[in-house]
Amino acid sequence: MPEAPYYPMQRDARCPFAPAPEVRDMPPVGKVRIWDGSTPWFITRHADQRALLNDPRLSIQEKRPGYPHMTKARAAMAPHIPDLITNTDPPEHTRLRRTVNAPFMVKRVEALRPRIQETFDGLVDDMLAGPRPADLVAAIGLPVPTLVITQILGVPYADHEFFQAASRRAISHDTDPEEGERAGQGLGEYLSALLTRKIADPQDDVMSEMGARVSAGEMTFAEAVTMASAILIAGHETSASMISLGTLALLRNPDQLALLRERSDDARFVANAAEELLRYLTIVHSGIRRIAVEDIELHGVTIRAGDGVVFELAGANYDPAEFPEPDRLDLTRPARSHHAFGYGAHQCLGQSLARVELQVVYGTLYRRIPTLALAVPFEQVEFAMEGVAYGLRSLPVTW
Repeated sequence: MPEAPYYPMQRDARCPFAPAPEVRDMPPVGKVRIWDGSTPWFITRHADQRALLNDPRLSIQEKRPGYPHMTKARAAMAPHIPDLITNTDPPEHTRLRRTVNAPFMVKRVEALRPRIQETFDGLVDDMLAGPRPADLVAAIGLPVPTLVITQILGVPYADHEFFQAASRRAISHDTDPEEGERAGQGLGEYLSALLTRKIADPQDDVMSEMGARVSAGEMTFAEAVTMASAILIAGHETSASMISLGTLALLRNPDQLALLRERSDDARFVANAAEELLRYLTIVHSGIRRIAVEDIELHGVTIRAGDGVVFELAGANYDPAEFPEPDRLDLTRPARSHHAFGYGAHQCLGQSLARVELQVVYGTLYRRIPTLALAVPFEQVEFAMEGVAYGLRSLPVTW
């Protein structure tokens, strides 16, 4: 058997949005080597992921010996992290998810659409009034989801530089365990102080709702703080990447950009365009991690109890059996079955919010700035690959 390739793999140099060639060449069930030298199983096919991500024989409990952690820092922190929706199995996962699910339900998120539109329009006004070229990441990509998630969670936006920096250090593959611990501890202390204030003086926000549950004995103070941290990090990092990367992908596919601009008043088309961009970009490039608690037979291979398993989302989203001609960005393609948000019980809590944010941006930006263009050659655009999700360090644009 050939040596297992190292994971995460470099993306396709010919098209940085696509998965690495090694992913395409992998068998349905293979092995990869991760940072600690271990070789978890690697699942790339869409149908297999659909079956296994709902399979109780796989656990997300990262305190189990042999769990394939994403980073050295995460492995060091795992024994000390309270149980969360991100690292527990049902029924505990079901209980914890119920404590924070309501604000992210479709109806509540849809009610935020006018506020998100207003926030976005104000940022576009500011960018248009400013100098050219502009950095779309700094002007639009990062502020939109950060402003929205801070409003929902109840975290002061004025502190965004602090928690954005702490988030990057906490989730980066380049962060050593000590630095990751310091970043996580600093963010935890900040949110602990904020939660204490919310309990004493509740507002109309998610942290106040969690504070009420803490007071009622429905969740612990530590659970609430760690949950707030997870929501804050996930709530701005991934959407920020999608806004900037989606714009870059559209600028590289002018026929699709023209189609989106022409049909920007068609809400259904814009919604599907967002789904196709989520599929095409698949920004979470560190895989979904699980550990087997029972033996599993798949394609003639036995995944033994105690074996780590990594699900490569880009493999599923570029599986030609599910998405014909997957390398082609096609905004008319029915793409809702993608795995950009994962799949199963642990599917992304904030997916409805992310969808509305992306629909607002993709449905508005290119209509408001019809001459939007790259201000530098594509080859000079710098990608950021060190996080759980990849993105752009900057996106110089002009108009």
